Amino acid sequence: MNRPKGALSSLFPVFRLLWPYKIRLVAASLALLFTAGATLALGRGLQVLIDEGIGGGTSEDLRAAITLILTIAVAIAAGTFVRFYLVSWLGERVSADLRKGVFNNIVRLHPGYFETNRSGEIMSRLTTDTTLLQTIIGSSFSMALRSALTTSGALVMMFITNLKLSLYIALGVPLVLLPIIFFGRRVRRLSNQSQDSIANVGSYAGEVIQHIRVVQSYTREQFESDAFAGEVEDAFKVARRRIRQRALLIGGAIFMLFASMSAMMWEGGQDVISGRMTGGELGAFVFYAVMVGSGFGTLSEVWGELQRAAGAAERLVELLNTRSLIADPGEQAVPDNNRRPALTLNNVSFSYPTRPEVLALTDFSLDIRAGQSLALVGPSGAGKSTVIDLLQRFYDPQQGQISLDGRDIRELGLQQLRSHIALVPQQPALFTGDVRYNIAYGRPDASDEDIYAAARAAHAHEFISQLPEGYQSHLGEQGVRLSGGQRQRIAIARAILNDPQILLLDEATSALDTESEYQVQKALEELMQNRTTVIIAHRLSTILHADRIAVLDQGRIVATGRHEELLESSELYARLASLQFREATE
Repeated sequence: MNRPKGALSSLFPVFRLLWPYKIRLVAASLALLFTAGATLALGRGLQVLIDEGIGGGTSEDLRAAITLILTIAVAIAAGTFVRFYLVSWLGERVSADLRKGVFNNIVRLHPGYFETNRSGEIMSRLTTDTTLLQTIIGSSFSMALRSALTTSGALVMMFITNLKLSLYIALGVPLVLLPIIFFGRRVRRLSNQSQDSIANVGSYAGEVIQHIRVVQSYTREQFESDAFAGEVEDAFKVARRRIRQRALLIGGAIFMLFASMSAMMWEGGQDVISGRMTGGELGAFVFYAVMVGSGFGTLSEVWGELQRAAGAAERLVELLNTRSLIADPGEQAVPDNNRRPALTLNNVSFSYPTRPEVLALTDFSLDIRAGQSLALVGPSGAGKSTVIDLLQRFYDPQQGQISLDGRDIRELGLQQLRSHIALVPQQPALFTGDVRYNIAYGRPDASDEDIYAAARAAHAHEFISQLPEGYQSHLGEQGVRLSGGQRQRIAIARAILNDPQILLLDEATSALDTESEYQVQKALEELMQNRTTVIIAHRLSTILHADRIAVLDQGRIVATGRHEELLESSELYARLASLQFREATE
């Protein structure tokens, strides 16, 4: 994933998310100003304590000076409480809004986006990067503002307290900026690399865990452990370089500032000895000088954090601004609300974004008649699944047009188009949740009776009833607690419950045993009645009674007709049938 190379301006889109909470932001800013002012007043309180409290010679003077110090401390504590709460709240709130915004955009991106971008890296951006930004907004950025205010105020108070000594500190300020400028860019570049390496670690681990059965089946546990260790070590090496640069930045800034402070202390001590200034003035000046030193130290440390956050912000803003290649015209009604819509592919040519030089469909024209079933057959790579993808508008063809009842589907709202379609894929997709949730995924408001009826029609009610908690039984990640046939019957029940106008079956009975296949095939035949149905079939026995069969080869239609007709007219279909029905023929 390529990212734009900006500076801290990458954080501006994130900070704009604070605007809806401007009242809290203003309150936090006022608390910050109040706390900074109280902290600066502590220097004057220290001067009063030394010159009038201790130097005054009476207990009453000392009591008054200490009371002043305690009053200032209470003000600092109260201001810090309000500031910390509000700023932390803003950090958590913006982080949550950013996560929601990024996820809302991700789930609407075209499927081709996920062919070129790994899900593990996307998840790393959604979790690790947003957490980093939450820390920056809720802590580091507040520290930077506080340090900037107190440092600026302390510089002003230093010049008011003693002009000559202030010049020693002022001369050290440009020296402090040198390591910030010199190491800052390196820290930011290494922070980007560090975030990328962490994403690689998470993506690699997620892929291995997802395919753990294959890993263990091929006894590749040690190989994957070694490979993962390599990924972790690479991430550690990048992090180590980043930490070294940050340490040099912080250490250099602090050393430069305190070197100038040492010169100031020498001159100030000489002035107190000679009587040109009081001990209280020197104490107050040292207090402000320490504030300036610690402020610059904090700023140099936070600068590294902000550089790191800029890298995370770039990654998140890129996800937030990525636009789907499938333009959604919005709320558009499906033509005439036809219960049995007709579909037409007219001179369609299409290649996948990851393989633009290879045409998956070439000058492809096909009529899918209203209320009839059409089966697509052909060898692997013929374009059958591509037709299913285009009908759902997961992709748009480079040439040609796909129509629903005579209207280009690109003119229809995606939600309206897809809500009329139900897909039963070859590899059923189940979510981490219970049985009821998975069956009712397309109709979350469905009644229990409708869900049970759909399960019975899909030959699934019997095995569901035998699960420990029935329809409330959790299936585990991707339905791992069910067999392949059981997962597929859950997917079929989901399609039945959705009651679609258009039914897409992608080898929907491939994972079933003979008895279950017979039962589900009967259920599908009932479901297909008076519905426009497109079936992808590798086993020709499942589509013998289809209204029409289209034979595909290398992205083209080579023949259409019924089973008996194609045996006579299509050499490819006859060959496929011969291979599958050889025993019966003999």
